[in-house]
Amino acid sequence: MVLSEHEVDPDPLTQLARWYEKAAAAMGERADHLVVATATSDGAPSARFVLLRGLDADGLRFYTSYESQKGRELAENPRAAAVLHWVDLGRQARVTGGVTRLDGEQSYAYWHNRPRASRISAWASHQSEPVASRAELEAAARACDARYPGDDVPLPPFWGGYLLTPEEVELWEHRDDRLHDRVRYRRDPAAPARWVRDRLAP
Repeated sequence: MVLSEHEVDPDPLTQLARWYEKAAAAMGERADHLVVATATSDGAPSARFVLLRGLDADGLRFYTSYESQKGRELAENPRAAAVLHWVDLGRQARVTGGVTRLDGEQSYAYWHNRPRASRISAWASHQSEPVASRAELEAAARACDARYPGDDVPLPPFWGGYLLTPEEVELWEHRDDRLHDRVRYRRDPAAPARWVRDRLAP
């Protein structure tokens, strides 16, 4: 089947959610692997994988340390590009837009659904900062484990969620002849609530 700019949903997030559901059914947790690219205020880029932890009409959600490299870059330059690549389905989605922090309630709800070990590790790790050795990191984790012996590991003040609000979305579908299908959505400058769709050359 051809990915047609005339047949996809008029709303890119609705269409993206449909693709995600199929990817999750086919690929399980691998469907959540999301590349997020950020940049410093002077434009130096960096990219890494995170886990997609929410996709709805507002945008894409992910969680991290505010003090990590990506957190610092988002504080300087609150924009990002993201890529989901569902290789098993021959599909890719690219999203660019502004990024804002989620409120504390949303971060708290997600935090308490994480495994306890992951919560302890978040407390122990000063993400993106140099560490002298693996042993030092493990000692910090043991200290945090002793400090919070039960399941009630509090949400760190330096950790939480982000929302990527799309301004442009591109859907890509593989074809063996390399005439891949690419459909781009862009917000209409005259009416930002509306999306303009067009086809891009592969």
